[in-house]
Amino acid sequence: MTKLLEPGYTLAVLSDIKRYNIFFFFFSLLQFFKYVFPDGVDTVIVKVNSEKNFPCSVMSIQDIQCPVYDLDNNVAFIGMYQTMTKKGAITVQRKDFPSNSFYVVVVVKTEDEACGGPLKYYPLLPGELIKRSLDTVGRCRQESLSSVEEDDYDTLADIDSDKNIVRTKKYLCVSDLARKDKRVLNKKYQIYFWNIATIAVFYALPVIQLVITYQTVVNVTGNQDICYYNFLCAHPLGALSSFNNILSNLGYVMLGLLFLLIVLQRDIIHNRALMRNDINALECGIPKHFGLFYAMGTALMMEGLLSACYHVCPNYTNFQFDTSFMYMIAGLCMLKLYQKRHPDINASAYTAYACLAAVIFFSVLGVVFGKGNTAFWIVFSVIHILATMLLSTQLYYMGRWRLDSGILRRMLYLIYTDCIRQCSGPMYIVMFCNMFMYRAAYGLIKRPNDFASYLLAIAICNLLLYFAFYIIMKLRSGERIKCLALVCVLFTAVVWGFALFFFFQGLSTWQKTPAESREHNRDCILLSFFDDHDIWHFLSSIAMFGSFLVLLTMDDDLDTVQRDKIYVF
Repeated sequence: MTKLLEPGYTLAVLSDIKRYNIFFFFFSLLQFFKYVFPDGVDTVIVKVNSEKNFPCSVMSIQDIQCPVYDLDNNVAFIGMYQTMTKKGAITVQRKDFPSNSFYVVVVVKTEDEACGGPLKYYPLLPGELIKRSLDTVGRCRQESLSSVEEDDYDTLADIDSDKNIVRTKKYLCVSDLARKDKRVLNKKYQIYFWNIATIAVFYALPVIQLVITYQTVVNVTGNQDICYYNFLCAHPLGALSSFNNILSNLGYVMLGLLFLLIVLQRDIIHNRALMRNDINALECGIPKHFGLFYAMGTALMMEGLLSACYHVCPNYTNFQFDTSFMYMIAGLCMLKLYQKRHPDINASAYTAYACLAAVIFFSVLGVVFGKGNTAFWIVFSVIHILATMLLSTQLYYMGRWRLDSGILRRMLYLIYTDCIRQCSGPMYIVMFCNMFMYRAAYGLIKRPNDFASYLLAIAICNLLLYFAFYIIMKLRSGERIKCLALVCVLFTAVVWGFALFFFFQGLSTWQKTPAESREHNRDCILLSFFDDHDIWHFLSSIAMFGSFLVLLTMDDDLDTVQRDKIYVF
């Protein structure tokens, strides 16, 4: 025997004995059916028939337990299920259900695309809620909803939470990309700090051991060609041949520690505001996650330590000691800039550090094999261009893209709509990123001898361009820069200018022979103790600290602005 589920729906359970009466079912009452296996019956077939193709439905067979998963977004969590239009059937075996019984649940989906149908809406007919309840499941609409109470219809929360809907809107606000639980995100970004602390320990210990060995070899053998000092301003202390070059790196460590203390103070103030349920802390401004700031401060301190290690005995074999955490700092700053307006979709710590490790790996390969090696430069340029294109795509589509046969067609359409006709905010990022394809071509043609410095220049130029882009877009969006942040920007720019001047003085170079390098040596210029490169250390540490302060304070003007009014770019 067969019973109606609803007008147009029937359900029957068939066994090898007979056809069973089942039940009378109203979807509007959110009921479901429990079936108990009769004695001697091991297998049954559950069938559902409908007079109409749509709306699309899901039939589910679930074990007897609570809760029953009877919603569109959870019906597939347990048991067996299938989508259906006019017919559905599931074979059920007794051995799969220890209780010798099961629930039959039929859920009408909110849209028909899962069954191959169009996305359509079914009109709300209040006078026929019982007679045609199936026709009213889903999001019901009329010409005007101004007189309808919120509780009278399904709000279809998926449209506010589905990544493919939220992240592909034409105009995004920070509220669209700050939906994840704050505690989860805080833990995610704290991993940046703990990971870089672990990396620092395991990286620094063998480095210290190695440079001590270098210095010992120099002292024992007396071979002054092993290390490339500025011999006209090299002040020894104990076993160290050029203590002044080591001491001048103290600024990185001290200013890195100071920045950590400033971040800690802000973190404490913000947490106290959250405990008071301060509306500005909860719903206004750029979401505050301090994990990356802690990582940046730690990286600045490690840059000082490893730069000091490099200057114990500077030469081409340990130059990566001086640059490794410069890559880290540049990468973390770019991640922090991106995180400000994209907190939900920023890269994980593991992915970020893996990419930075790949950069350092290529830096080492370039130093060892890159000089005059055309094959290496071709491989590097191809990888550089592909990585730039992938990063551009990831930034533009907010992570919602796929690689398939239609990607070329979509790329051409993208160039036409967003570049030829008009430039949207994300497209500016793509254009900035792709500018560095020309830098890759320059490297392939010129093939500079100092590959590590070339790679570092790419990272720094990327960071500076992203900084400029962020500030321009911020002003273009009608936001302003507070006085403190503006002072930091101007001060940092001036200090960077002076720092670079001293950096390019070139007091020594391991790209030449030790004898040729000494031709560039100069006398001390500060306190008869420090040379031009030492001043570069002093000024660059101040400039990096200022850059970090810019990142920390640049969006203070938004602390009282609702997040749904802050644009994403």
